[in-house]
Amino acid sequence: MQAEPGQRYLSISLPRLATDRIARLRHGQAWRLAAPPDAPPLVIAGRRSNTLRVTALDEKADAAGLACGMGLADARAIMPVIEAIQEDAQADGILLEAVADWCDRYTPLVALDRPDGLILDITGCARLFGGETSMLGEILSRLFHQGFAATGAVAPTPGAAFALSRFKPLQGLNAANHCASGLIVSADNVPGAIAPLPLAALRLDGEMLSALARLGLRSIGQIMARPRAPLARRFGKGLLLRLDRALGSVEEAISPRLPAPLRMVERRLAEAITRTEDIETLVERLAAGLCQAMERRGEGARILDLALFRVDGAVTRTGVGTSRPLRDPQAIARLFHERLAALHDDMDAGCGFDLIRLAASSCEPLELAEPSFLGTGTNIDATASLTDKLAARLGGHSVLRARFNDSHLPENAETLHPACEEPAARDAAALPGHSALPPERPLRLFARPEAVEALAQVPDGPPVRFRWRRVLHDVVRAEGPERIAGEWWRNSTMTRDYYRIEDGNGRRFWLFREGLYGADAPRWFVHGLFA
Repeated sequence: MQAEPGQRYLSISLPRLATDRIARLRHGQAWRLAAPPDAPPLVIAGRRSNTLRVTALDEKADAAGLACGMGLADARAIMPVIEAIQEDAQADGILLEAVADWCDRYTPLVALDRPDGLILDITGCARLFGGETSMLGEILSRLFHQGFAATGAVAPTPGAAFALSRFKPLQGLNAANHCASGLIVSADNVPGAIAPLPLAALRLDGEMLSALARLGLRSIGQIMARPRAPLARRFGKGLLLRLDRALGSVEEAISPRLPAPLRMVERRLAEAITRTEDIETLVERLAAGLCQAMERRGEGARILDLALFRVDGAVTRTGVGTSRPLRDPQAIARLFHERLAALHDDMDAGCGFDLIRLAASSCEPLELAEPSFLGTGTNIDATASLTDKLAARLGGHSVLRARFNDSHLPENAETLHPACEEPAARDAAALPGHSALPPERPLRLFARPEAVEALAQVPDGPPVRFRWRRVLHDVVRAEGPERIAGEWWRNSTMTRDYYRIEDGNGRRFWLFREGLYGADAPRWFVHGLFA
């Protein structure tokens, strides 16, 4: 399957991610603008095959002739003054996630290219930033000012973008923007651009690279010039598949770290804001635009996400859910007012937010109710509004709703789920299997029935006395039985006879006898309490 025409991908490589992380911790984010001249060369070392080897190094160590993969002892022999730090892959991964968060300001489709890169699907996004050249330059420049050495390339396939960003010799530091320049390649120029690159640019494993090198094949152009059938017989289809993906003959999909929102609006600010009141005002304005987009499709939002992008690259994300489809800007603003109030102590505005994005990640069809003659009709009743407000303030998992299950056993007939994550509420009487007048059930149903000692006048009759939790109860009134058998499709032989029992003090219980006389002795349980 051939890749779709018009697709554009941006690959970002952070070759000094591990050493940049250490330098940012020591000297701040802007350390590359005024790097300390007396700092010793820095290398990151990790254990490989029971030997300490260099896994990453900064520019000074690289200029001195050190290389990744060499033993740490050999590196010290070449340059005794180097500083060696133990590798921390987890910390590097967290930093890469933070950079990916920051890149969400350019496109919502950002994929991790571990251990030190990102792939962005920028199809249709570049025009918002003045074109691909302007967009790439802005990204690399801002990464440089945040303390990262970065290279980038834009190509019609993820494979070509990866190869060009990591293996194409770039122009080094640009005096105009203090960052490594990027490369932009059109679909027609991909074969010529990747032909001189080494075969490692196709992301082949070391064993295959060694086998190809023994035959004198070291560049992509040499593979492209060879007949395909002998290569496939000797090295398998993986080699040609990697080549075809880079050239666009075979489609290659990326896996974004966050799902793309269904509807999204955002506001870029010329001046950063820090006050919560300003954020809430912008949220209501964004909600108006979002509701207009949903109205054209007859939808309402069920899950809303708010992303606040800070000037220094940090991103604050929060969200609210709704108990039914919502398309009211003021109601959305009220929910985020509650949510931001709950996050007040945890939300650090820092130097301010310069980009605010509101997205609907889940939508459902919205049918507006007909207004009454008094003009009091609304599509959101008071219960749903209260549910949404409590969930926004306390968290989505703090407000629960009962959901009917396909089971006639009382303890399995319904389960509790977050109210704002369930499908829109429907009338229980309209659900299949639920009659308009179901049998009376207790207001309080125990999660597990509790055993009681019961005495009955006749074997199949109701109890006349029972002991529960060490208290003896005399039965003055009983209704039943209501027989509930086991679920035959689960091979269950359980049979229960339920009784509504009232004792001498007016307390009402829901008791059942499990089992039938004639077999094992039946047992009695209390399953719930009536008001």
